[in-house]
Amino acid sequence: MQKISAILFIFVVLLVSQTFAQVKVAPINFKERKLANGMRIVTYQDNSSPSVTIQVWYDVGSKNDPLKRNGFAHLFEHIMFKSTKNMKSEQFDRMTEDVGGWNNASTSDDVTNYYEVVPSNHLERLIWAEAERMSNLTVDEANFKSERAVVQEEFRQSVLANPYGQFYESIQKESFNVHPYKRTTIGTLEDLDSATVPDVQNFHKTYYRPDNASLIVVGDFDQKQLDSWIDKYFGKITKPNSTIPRVTEVEPERTKEKRVTVKAPNVPLPAVAITYLAPPAKDKDIPALQVASAILSGGESSRLYKELVRNQQIAQDASFGVDTKTDKGLMYFTATLASGKTPEMAEKSLLAELKKIQNAPVTASELAKAKNGIVAGKVRSLETNDGKAFQIGSAIILVGDPNAVNTELGEIQAVTIADVQRVMKKYFNDNNRVVIYYVNDDKEGK
Repeated sequence: MQKISAILFIFVVLLVSQTFAQVKVAPINFKERKLANGMRIVTYQDNSSPSVTIQVWYDVGSKNDPLKRNGFAHLFEHIMFKSTKNMKSEQFDRMTEDVGGWNNASTSDDVTNYYEVVPSNHLERLIWAEAERMSNLTVDEANFKSERAVVQEEFRQSVLANPYGQFYESIQKESFNVHPYKRTTIGTLEDLDSATVPDVQNFHKTYYRPDNASLIVVGDFDQKQLDSWIDKYFGKITKPNSTIPRVTEVEPERTKEKRVTVKAPNVPLPAVAITYLAPPAKDKDIPALQVASAILSGGESSRLYKELVRNQQIAQDASFGVDTKTDKGLMYFTATLASGKTPEMAEKSLLAELKKIQNAPVTASELAKAKNGIVAGKVRSLETNDGKAFQIGSAIILVGDPNAVNTELGEIQAVTIADVQRVMKKYFNDNNRVVIYYVNDDKEGK
């Protein structure tokens, strides 16, 4: 039988009993420094297993896409896996997968990150490789066109071919008026078609630089040796004299309700979304909103599932999420309808559940269950090297402080019943919502 850690056993007991007790988790005593070229270095040594994760987080995401080049940050993520001055295309796969490790990358509104997990005796090679593609990436016509085609195919599959792909696209597009968060990460076929090789080269020059990046290394290494490798490969990269463009647009507070109907082909059942603006990720109200989210839609015992899916049977699924970002994010209710039910019915029921959590305190057992689930999930994520590195990177980008990885559990545990009711009253009213109905485009049937 696989050995279960003592702390997870405690969480299992707490989840079953639906009681909550303060649980202390040992802090991640990482080391932090900054190179002369402005690059942030965060390292955490753990020699318990012979593996290591290397991650580079760039402070650039789809919000930084050039004008009329939506999808550019995502496109560039793909290009970073092509050739450099001293590496062949796809060599990252050979340097990781061929030695029993793996690699990947992701792009979101606020960040693009690259990460690898390898046996620790390959650490120096990966430090060199990450520095190599930061400073010596080859951006030519062949690499550009091949990766643009890949991203466009992703768009066709995930947005156009997926019956609900345009639904989730519309949530972001319709929920922001001013901030570039209204542009989706995957982009558009038209903007990607308009992109050129010089566009890509300028993007790399503008954002892929040491003073816009954080290197995070967690796992089996010798600190002195690692520092020397980082200095050797990253320390020699020159900091550009140009300034880094930053997003200055501020999304205004909403003052009236907005209603939108989005039509798409091959929609089997209608869907509804009701969105609200969320405070920035570092806001003190975020923990309480996350707990409220777990109470409303944390599994089949949650309020939305029990009421809309099980009791009323008007939806196949129903949820409430908090999408935190460096600037104002989104909070949204969604529901995919059951057969024969209308968007109006789902909207009415979703808003009724909102009123319930605003007008009456949640129960102690609901609060305990929600907090236990969130805390247990975060603890599980900290059990692996890459999990620790991801938590540190998210804290750097979203909060601006890697030490937030050591404080967020306490903030969740401190949330009270009164906090949940307070934030649900504070951020949700009849005049600050966007209501989206997603329905089948029946033009062919007319």
